[in-house]
Amino acid sequence: MNAPVRLGVFAAVLAVVFGLAFGAGRLVGPDAAAESRPAADGHSGDGHSGGSHDAGYAIRLDPYTGGGLSFRITGPDGRAVTAFETLHEKPLHLIVVRRDLSGFQHLHPVMDATGLWRVPVALPDGGPWRAYADFTATGGPATVLAADLTVPGEHHSEPLPAPATTTVVDGYTVRLDQHDGVTFQVELDGRPVTDLQPYLGAAGHLVAIAQQDLTYLHVHPSGPGLAFAVEGGGPGVHRLYLQFQHRDVVHTAEFTVTGIGGGHAHN
Repeated sequence: MNAPVRLGVFAAVLAVVFGLAFGAGRLVGPDAAAESRPAADGHSGDGHSGGSHDAGYAIRLDPYTGGGLSFRITGPDGRAVTAFETLHEKPLHLIVVRRDLSGFQHLHPVMDATGLWRVPVALPDGGPWRAYADFTATGGPATVLAADLTVPGEHHSEPLPAPATTTVVDGYTVRLDQHDGVTFQVELDGRPVTDLQPYLGAAGHLVAIAQQDLTYLHVHPSGPGLAFAVEGGGPGVHRLYLQFQHRDVVHTAEFTVTGIGGGHAHN
């Protein structure tokens, strides 16, 4: 998965470095549509060309109605884009998260013939949320667009959990090793899980979002394990969302980390 802005996580000794992407949007009320564009140049891996903030793509996100989300991707000509490359088994990946970095969801909308994307989703907590559309239009660059949306209802901001190297999700213990790249080990009943199933064409998916400016990346491991590598770096608090599949169920393990690599990030 790729996108137009570099955000570092850690350096890892892997054969393939995957692309990363950041998006920037604006906060809108429940009666307005959100539109945003890529915020800066990026690079890509996985065999696809990189994106640019001059590519002219934009997202028009409809107000959240309580039953789901709908939006269009428009191209440089201002018209809805209707042709997309299939990347990791889907033409578009939609990441939705509250601006306090809780409520993470990885969704796969369905597009109709007019270029309108729809996906049922429950966003139970009111207040500001962030949506990232990750895609490659046919003949275009790998792109991530982000837009803010407001969910009606009470808003209670939650502080991030303190940084930790171990978390438990659905009975699985997940350990994060930051010494040589970013690597995860999954255990069940005290034993390493060695039979993870591919999820969307990869051994796992890693999304990282910065707390301060909501810059975003989505990368995949280059081998059968859960080891990830990206370029660059940056200080500050980030939330990591690792998704893996075992016994036909997808699980999401979340971590808070402070200080990512040495370079800088863009938004």
